[in-house]
Amino acid sequence: MSATVVTACFAIGISSCQKTGTDDTAGENEISGYVTENMVLEAGQTYYLTGSLQVQAPATLTIQPGVQIVAVNNGEINYILIEQGAKINAEGTASNPIVMTSELKEAGAWGGLHICGYSHTNAGSGVSEIGNAPYGGNALDDNSGVLKYVRLEYTGYKLDDEHEANGLSLYGVGSGTTISYVQAYRGSDDGIEFFGGSVNIDHCVVVDCSDDSFDWTEGWNGKADYIVAYQSTQSELGYDCDCLMECDNNGNNAALTPISHPVINHATLIGNSSAEQAYGIRLRAGTYANISNTLVSGKGNCITLETPETVASFDNGTSAFDNIAIAGAFVNKEGTGYDSDDFVTDGNLVNQTLNFTDRFVGTVDGKGAVSADSDWTKGWTL
Repeated sequence: MSATVVTACFAIGISSCQKTGTDDTAGENEISGYVTENMVLEAGQTYYLTGSLQVQAPATLTIQPGVQIVAVNNGEINYILIEQGAKINAEGTASNPIVMTSELKEAGAWGGLHICGYSHTNAGSGVSEIGNAPYGGNALDDNSGVLKYVRLEYTGYKLDDEHEANGLSLYGVGSGTTISYVQAYRGSDDGIEFFGGSVNIDHCVVVDCSDDSFDWTEGWNGKADYIVAYQSTQSELGYDCDCLMECDNNGNNAALTPISHPVINHATLIGNSSAEQAYGIRLRAGTYANISNTLVSGKGNCITLETPETVASFDNGTSAFDNIAIAGAFVNKEGTGYDSDDFVTDGNLVNQTLNFTDRFVGTVDGKGAVSADSDWTKGWTL
């Protein structure tokens, strides 16, 4: 059976592409270039990403259930970028997820998924780390589309010492965007990172990403409900992992507004290093946060506060911890203000023994993201 290669360009709204023609295997479709008209990747098909795929306004990239996108190991910088005003509608199902992966089955093989929106950032005029697309604005409810039951594997392509791709990078993405049931798996940089914005996420899983599992900066103030970070041992992975959450307002000026102030509810965060300088939730650079119903283990410092602005937000009640159990220490690196005694007084627990099945399944008195009798990670995650 002969199938027309999808990069017949204008039929799918791509203004530049790799080739036009036929292939002897049905579904052997190659995609790359600029998407300027609506484009549909059809259910159950496999598409081969041979370069960057950059979706420009007002186009929408629709990805149907069961689609696999495979980044080709061809020496190109392969990534998917959704620009401001464009959209991605990628809705898989638990039994038929959308998988974005690579030919090379190792961390850092390709550049992952990047979405740029018109919501806020406190960093001024910004551009994406890959693709140089602008982001930011004042449309807090901006809608960049839908991600649902999507798995991102082996991301983290490194351009240089300052630019490395995450699994999912969210640049000024607004609250009109839906991000549910997304996994980042074995990336060489962060799993999911927020650069400002007001987007909310839920039921998201990050497994074995070598830098931070979740990372925020530049004023992100959305919600994250039912999230998991898991890091296998260094002997299993061949590399160590950094923070379970690295949490900043702005690394250059901690007081810049709008201030990062997300609400995290029902998280399970499991690290792979008990070293003294290994961090679980690292709150710093002026960030605020409200974190509740959370379990943290596998790091020497399970929760750490840094910078006077961050500590002050917990002292004055702007930020708060509620119903949290950690298997290690709570540390205030500033040495004054909200400390371990305050943390315990507020009803939280330190130095607990936390046990899980299937790596991260299990809750304790309402704490945690995945209960044994309702495992929402089954069937679509690795």
